[in-house]
Amino acid sequence: MPAPRHLASLVTLSLVGLLAGCGQGSTPSASASPMPTSADYETAYNLGLEAYTYGLPLLVTNATFETMTSVNVSQGAFGPVNQFNNVRSPNTANSTAVVAPGATSLSSIAWLDLTAEPMVLHVPAVTDHDYVLALINPYTENLRNFSNASGTKPGDYVIAGPGQASAMIPSGVERVDVDASRIWIIGSTQLEGADDVAAVNKIQDGYTLTPLSKFGTAYTPAAPANPVTKVSQAAIPTGVAFFDTLGSLLAAFPPPAADQPELVRLAAVGIGPGRTPSTDASLSADTQKGLADAVAAGPAAITADVQQLYKDGFAKHAGYLLGGFGSYGTDYTERAVIATVGLGAFLPQQAIYAMAWSDATGKTLDGSTTYVLHLGTTPPSQEGWSVTVYNLTGGLEANPLNRYAFTDRSGLARNADGSIDIRLAATGPADAAGQQNWLPITAGQGFEVIWRLFAPDPSAISGILDGSGWQPPAITVANP
Repeated sequence: MPAPRHLASLVTLSLVGLLAGCGQGSTPSASASPMPTSADYETAYNLGLEAYTYGLPLLVTNATFETMTSVNVSQGAFGPVNQFNNVRSPNTANSTAVVAPGATSLSSIAWLDLTAEPMVLHVPAVTDHDYVLALINPYTENLRNFSNASGTKPGDYVIAGPGQASAMIPSGVERVDVDASRIWIIGSTQLEGADDVAAVNKIQDGYTLTPLSKFGTAYTPAAPANPVTKVSQAAIPTGVAFFDTLGSLLAAFPPPAADQPELVRLAAVGIGPGRTPSTDASLSADTQKGLADAVAAGPAAITADVQQLYKDGFAKHAGYLLGGFGSYGTDYTERAVIATVGLGAFLPQQAIYAMAWSDATGKTLDGSTTYVLHLGTTPPSQEGWSVTVYNLTGGLEANPLNRYAFTDRSGLARNADGSIDIRLAATGPADAAGQQNWLPITAGQGFEVIWRLFAPDPSAISGILDGSGWQPPAITVANP
């Protein structure tokens, strides 16, 4: 779920909002409008907040695209369109490209521009590592997962966009139709250990993209004549310009038919495909002011939505925001929430996520306290699991062990009954088993815990895919 580092301020705002009342108390009414000056203002403000929630995932994804492709030479996850840009070494506290980076895998990122022609994705044979190549559209819908868990066969796959139904598909190549001309491929290949980097790099080299017209040739992307290596940070527009950008994105990437009722509502205040309300002379001054104020209030409204979603499932999910996401239908609020705290989330068949910012009692996590996560049984998954600690800006925090996560391959010490106790503390335990199971945190700082279950096993626990099965281990304060 990599969100670009330039969006850290938005994510941080959400986390701070969460900390105001995690598991209990009332949710702030961030979406209540100020004292209206007219009916035009009131209508524009309320519909503007709806449009902000509806459009935020599109704008976040677009800003991610513009930032990550602002260089034309591959630099880790950043680089040109229509080729894979690979993170070649494990993330550390110095990794600042994305928010909440994986600490137990290496990423392979590609942005497809299908405007001119389809692209051919090559998936190599990967038999000894877990991997996923997820196709995400501009609305943050996870369209398809190539992985061992989904039964992907090694070979070539033509990714065809809208209007490319007549494209001739070579023999032996599978066609994959997608609903947008821009597709984000988020790839992840699991590391088996500290000495596994070279093996994973070799797998990454096997993920390739070739224009359909070049398929079957010795194709290599051309080196740029004028290399650009400095990343340009894209920003989400403020004021009514937010809705201008939304209009251009809706025109470039037509929304699904199910969104039409919402778009009809938003059209009343000049918001829609190809529309630029900032220059729309038919909108009154009060309407313009209402739209601008709605954009200003939007981040706080999303913060309240994040907090509410967290609170709604707090007791049910042992103090976590838990779910398999990646498909939202017309649930625009959940879509905006996940774009804020976990951009690029996969479908539950590929990954289940559990995020916590407080302990099981609702008290904010604090690095000056020692916590225990007790695993009576290990999480049921076909491709493993991980638990990672992040600071409140979504970064990995420096620590003496350079240890940021545990996985099912970490060789954790077990109790006599076979259970596992993971210890979160600023200082290491005195005993060897405690040291083995210690995830360092920073004294005096808040932090976040994220569990990831890769290809959760529905045969092991009924309901795991809809969040009613497995529950993550409660975060409890350790006994003195």
